[in-house]
Formats: sequence, structure tokens, C-alpha cells
Amino acid sequence: MLIPSIDLQGGRIVQLVQGERLAVESTDMDGWIARFTGHSKVQVIDLDAAKGTGANDELVARVCAALPCRVGGGIRTIERAQGTIGLGATKVILGSALFRAGTVDAAFAAAVSAELGPERLIAAVDSRRGRVVINGWRTALDITPIDAIRQLEPFFSEFLYTHVDREGLMQGTDIETITAIRRSTTRAITAAGGITTREEIDALDALGVDAVVGMAIYTGRLDPDAGTKQ
Repeated sequence: MLIPSIDLQGGRIVQLVQGERLAVESTDMDGWIARFTGHSKVQVIDLDAAKGTGANDELVARVCAALPCRVGGGIRTIERAQGTIGLGATKVILGSALFRAGTVDAAFAAAVSAELGPERLIAAVDSRRGRVVINGWRTALDITPIDAIRQLEPFFSEFLYTHVDREGLMQGTDIETITAIRRSTTRAITAAGGITTREEIDALDALGVDAVVGMAIYTGRLDPDAGTKQ
């Protein structure tokens, strides 16, 4: 399944290369909402909240009112997770907050899972050069994504795996690595990072993995409406 991505920064929709260089920006929120209507899942990431430089709560609520959104970015407390559900998110995505002192923070994962329920939670595990990265991909940990997923599995219904090495480059993703991730857990898996073609999406779908696509859609490389919406 293709899941369109809406990344928010400074009140705009943006796409960044490797999480840093601005490649695409748009203020046509209504246009993109209309474009993604009919998709059963849309991913919204508040980059300002993720970087601790602000928040786009009004925009998040606006998008969630129109589309079925899973929302992440800067969700570091149980209260913020609850508030994000209050904005209309169907699920919340937690990332850096799940790691402390270089490893998985199982106590926090258990607490947020007990409060919201694993069915409403997605754990984001981002990887660069085979190691988990956090804090906007600036901090590498001495733990593999598979190790992290196995430790977090009891607390989450789904994992969002981002292959940072390919993010925003539109050079294709790493199917082999994503296959290994898929085999490491019984939980649902969504993959992101460099996914560019319908063939890749179909290959991931055959593995039972959903595909988050951003850059390829916004640059016109991939039509999110081609094929059957799910």
C-alpha cells in the first residue's frame, strides 16, 4: 500500500533531502488534501516539532479532519501523544523518545503503551549505515534497527522503518534490508526512504510492507493515484 507523506515546516508542506536540504515546498494545503483523498492512510510529520523549533498543530488538525492520518514529530511525552490523538490522529508515531542513554527506553515505551494502547502507537526506527539514528538523524546509537524492534515489539502494533541512507534521493530504497526488518517482527511494518517507483511499492506490498512516499510524489515522479487506492 502506498501511504502519501505530508511533512510540515514553517506552515508549509516541504520535502527535504536527507532531512536537511529543502527540495520542495508548497502552501497549497487544500490542493494536496484533495489529491490524497481516498487513501486510507496518510502520514503527517511535524518537522518543527521534531526539531524543537515550534509546532504546526493547527495544520495537523486541519489535515486530520480531512484525511485518516498517522502523525509524528516531536512526540516525546505521554501528554503530547494524547494531545496528538486529540488533534484527530488515528495513530501517533514516536521516535527519539523511545531511546535513552544509547539504548531502548523500555520503561517509557511500556508507559505510553499502557496509557494509549499499542493499537494506536507506531514506533519509528530510523537507520543510517546499519545503526539506529535519533534526534533528527544527527545522533547514531550502537544498536541495530532489528535489535531495537525486538525490544520495542511488546509495546507497539506497528513499526515505521526509515532507511535514512536513501531518504529524499529518489534512487530507490533497500529492499534487502527492509526484507530483513519484515522478518524480524510479527508487527505491521511501514517502510520509508528513497521509495520512488510503483515497482518498489509492489515489491514491498508482496512482502507485507506498506510504503511511505513523499519526494517522488511532490516532484511528479510518481502518481499516487495510479493503480488502486487502498
